[in-house]
Parts: sequence; C-alpha cells; structure tokens
Amino acid sequence: MTASLPDLLRLVAVPALGWAAWRDVKTRRVPNRTWLPLLGVALLALAVEVWQVWTGATVGYVNQRAYFLRVLISIGFVVPLSYGFWWIGGFGGADAKALITLAVLFPTFPTYLFPDFALPVVVPTLGVFAMSVLSNTVVVGLFYPVALTLRNAAGGHVAKAMVIGRPVATDRITEEYGRLLQTPEGFTRRGLDLDALRMYLAWRGANFAELRADPDAFRDPESIPAETNPPGDGAITVTDGGRPAPDDETADADSEEAPEETAIADPWGAERFFEEIEGSAYGTTPEQLRAGLTVLTSEDEVWITPGIPFLVPMFIGLLVGLTYGDVLYALIEGLGVF
Repeated sequence: MTASLPDLLRLVAVPALGWAAWRDVKTRRVPNRTWLPLLGVALLALAVEVWQVWTGATVGYVNQRAYFLRVLISIGFVVPLSYGFWWIGGFGGADAKALITLAVLFPTFPTYLFPDFALPVVVPTLGVFAMSVLSNTVVVGLFYPVALTLRNAAGGHVAKAMVIGRPVATDRITEEYGRLLQTPEGFTRRGLDLDALRMYLAWRGANFAELRADPDAFRDPESIPAETNPPGDGAITVTDGGRPAPDDETADADSEEAPEETAIADPWGAERFFEEIEGSAYGTTPEQLRAGLTVLTSEDEVWITPGIPFLVPMFIGLLVGLTYGDVLYALIEGLGVF
C-alpha cells in the first residue's frame, strides 16, 4: 500500500476510535485525554498536507481551490455542527469530540493505493470525509432497532417498547446503562435515566437491594441521612450506591400495585436530591425519579432502552469510509438521483 504521509498518519484514528468505542460500550465514559493526541496528529497531518498542496509537492490535488474549500467545509461546518448537536442534546460529549477530531483529522478523502485497486472506492462529489463518516454512522445506526426488534421477538418479548428497548430483571438494573421505558401509568420514552438512579443511591448511601426490600421506608424523606454523600457521575462500579451490595441479599416487592405517594410532601427525597447535587442528573427531573423508583420497587422485570453508544456506529462508519467510501452517496447514486 502506498499513500501520502498525511494519509498514513491519519490511520491512527482507527485504533484510537476503536478503543473509544469499546470504552463507550463498557462504561459510557471516554476520557478527554483520548482526543488531545489525535488532535495533535490531525493538526500535523493538516499542516503537512496544506504545505504539499500549496507548493504543488503532491499530485493528489491539482485543484487547490477544491482542496481548501473541502477543508473549510470540514472545519468550518462539521465542527460547529458537532458542537450544535451536543448543545441541543443530540450528541454526548464524547460523540461531539470524536466527530470534531475526525473533521480536523480527515478534512478530505484519503487515498490508499494498492497494486490493483485504490481505497476508498466510492468518493462523493463533495469529498468531505467527515461528512461521509457521519452519513455512514447514520446508516449503520438504522440497523440497530431492526436487530433489537428481531432479538426481542425471538425471545418472546413482544411489547410496545420492543423496537427501542429490551426487558431486564429489576434486581440487575443498577448494572445496566440506559433509560427506563416505564412509569406507573405505562410506556414512556422519557423515563428515569439509570445513571441518575446510581447517583441517587450513592447520594443517600443505600444499595438497590435494600431499597427494593423496604420501599415504604425509603419513600419517606425522613429516612435520608442528615449528611448525604457525593453522588458521583452514575458510572457503574463494583459497589451499588454508597456501599457494596450484599452478595446473598435478594429482595422482591410484595405488592403488585404502585404504592401511593401523595401523602408525603417529598416522596423519596427527590426534591432534596436535586437541590443538593451540583448540576443536573442527565436531564432527570424529580418527577421522573419518583416515577422510576415506584416502578422499580413494584416490578420484577422492566423495559429499558439501552441506546447504542454513538461511537460504535461511528467507528464502523469510519472503517466503511476508509474502505468502501460513502454508503449513502452510493445508495442515492444507485437510485439515479445523481
């Protein structure tokens, strides 16, 4: 394989983004330090390539205007677009940082020459690689609800939530990432965030098994210690809440009906929780916390939407982009639109 020095340097994105995607699946957390070295490589590769194009040292770009226009679109449009998606809540912080990094690292399509062929195969007219990675990511992400539905149907789990969620045993809920798809009234897309649940348990120094065993006691805000704990960020750890969960403790709620909460001024201490923590708990409201706790202490199985860590389809979109090219462009071209 032969390629320009900048395009060879850019291949470092493959193992780096692959590791970030794996970390996102396991912990839903990607350290900020992941992106700084990549941005350093990106700026070095861009500086070398700009010099090559400007001086005519490379034959890859005989049209300087086209090259610099693509760089301008990648950095001047994709970077603000990524930030905008994060600002409105469409992206997580790591997702936005990954796409911003790719926009600087791959402002144009790379070229890798082999004896009998060249990669990528399909290069769109626009020629902005980061845009193609984003469109590939969207195409890959469309397969996730299909796979989830088929998996649920094969397991006999047929419900309204089967397209976006999956059932889990309630006593294992603190070992999951995602969002609850249930309230005492039924299906919802905006249920309790499970990171917020872990933050709440850590804050009051309790584990989930204890809460399930005696929900009436925990519903009373007077049961909350005078001195609460730092809530953390809701990441999954070896402990459940503020202390390790007992190895042999299991608890099932006795009642099949949602308990009444109207007689208590601040059920579960939800208002106090949000007053004491700094910032928000992943957009969770006191009402969502109360509704989620009511469901989780009265049901043995619940539906959650695990979501798909966006870095996973982005990593696949990067691999597809480096090999095949722009999938969406190929599909549209195949339909005769272009």
